[in-house]
Parts: sequence; structure tokens; C-alpha cells
Amino acid sequence: MILATALAYPWWQAIILNSLLLLLAWLLPKKLLTPAGYLHAWLLGVIIWGCMGWRGYSVVMVYFLLGSAVTRLGMARKQAAGIAEGRSGRRGPENVWGSALTAAVCALALAALQLGGTAPLREVWLPLLSLAYVSSLSTKLSDTTASEVGKAYGRRTFLITTLKPVPPGTEGAVSLEGTLAGIGGSALIAATAWGIGLIPAWGMVVCLIAALLATTGESLIGATLQNQFPWLTNEVVNIINTTLGAILALILGYGWRFLQASA
Repeated sequence: MILATALAYPWWQAIILNSLLLLLAWLLPKKLLTPAGYLHAWLLGVIIWGCMGWRGYSVVMVYFLLGSAVTRLGMARKQAAGIAEGRSGRRGPENVWGSALTAAVCALALAALQLGGTAPLREVWLPLLSLAYVSSLSTKLSDTTASEVGKAYGRRTFLITTLKPVPPGTEGAVSLEGTLAGIGGSALIAATAWGIGLIPAWGMVVCLIAALLATTGESLIGATLQNQFPWLTNEVVNIINTTLGAILALILGYGWRFLQASA
């Protein structure tokens, strides 16, 4: 009876589900996160499910699984070149929040709007915040996929500011293989969100455009600013990248709705 009552409330659902998944992940021999990373992922999962339910949670889980898989592509080759992710690709708390802090903020904003927003505000901003949430994760998977595929399989890697050849793994480096893979990664997140009814069909196009622009901006930051400021770590750049993807989605989504209303 107590369990049945708890399962009727989203936040209790979130706590129970994520605790069970944490226990399962802890028992599996192959670890995707560090111990602290699992605890922070638990908190992130509770926030997402509590605020957005299974649809929002499905998108972040797809991101996590695909991002973890992509990080392991060509691991031996990347390790030999000294450009592989540390800890054999296992993610820590800084990676969890660097990748998903923007998504968590969008989810909390959605929950706050549902609780306290007026009907006109909810009508306009609930779909846009959902789009921003998806776009932030679409942007991050695009960045991760482009980087990892480029480091593992990129035949020619260029610095984005000068287009001069640079070694794979250089901050601000891009490759054709990585760029195409990044577009594919963002498309997978957007398609997942559309398939479960979280965003409309046109929202997939918005996510693709926002992810491409934001990831390009991230490469420019890496090529020009990241080495000049010690505080501009990869995690901070990831937060900037995902925030830019979310903001671009809000702008593009609002513009699309305005054009529809004016037509």
C-alpha cells in the first residue's frame, strides 16, 4: 500500500526508479561512471523524472547511453595517441553537470511554469522550454559524437579558425567525419524526442540547426579562448555549448510559432 501510494507521485517515482537503476549500475562489472558520477547522475535523473516524467527521462537516458558508447569508439587508437577521455571513458560529476546542467535548468523551469504560470504563459512557453531541453541534449550529443568520431576516425583534422591541418584532439579542431557524425548524433536525440511526443516534427529541424550552430561556436571557443583562461575548462565550455543550443532553440522555436500565427 505504501509503495503504491508513493508510485502515484512523480517525485517518489523518480527516487524509486533512479535508486533501482543506481543499484543495478553499481552491480554491473563494466562501469560507465565513477562512484561520485553515479550519485550525481542519480540526482540528475530524479530532477528530470520529477519535473518532466518519462518523456524527458527517456531523452536524457538515450543521450547518456549513446554518449557513453561513442566515447568508447576507437578507444585503443585514441589511448595510443594520448587523446582519449580520462578514466577509460568513465564520467565523473563534472561531466554529468557539464553535459546536462542546462537540461536540468530547463526541466526545473518547466515544472515551475506548470505550477505557477498562467494559462497563456504555459501555452507559449511549455512547448518552447521542452524544445530547449531537447536541443541542449541534442547539442551535447552532437559535440560528443563529433569530437570522439573525429579523434578516432577523422582522416584530416583542421583548426576551425584557420582551416590549417592540426593533430586530432586539438582544441577547436574539426573533421568531415566528425561533423557528419555530430549531425547524426543530434538527429538521433531530436528524433527520439519527436517519436515520444515531446517536440513537434518541426522541432527536429530546430534542434539540428541549433546543435550545428552551437557546436560550431564551441569549436571557435576552443580554438581562440579556452587555452587563454584557466577557468575555461572543458566542463565550462560544455555548459556554454548546451546553453547556447537551448537559447538558439528558444529563439528559432519562438520565431517559427510567430510565423505560424501570422500566416
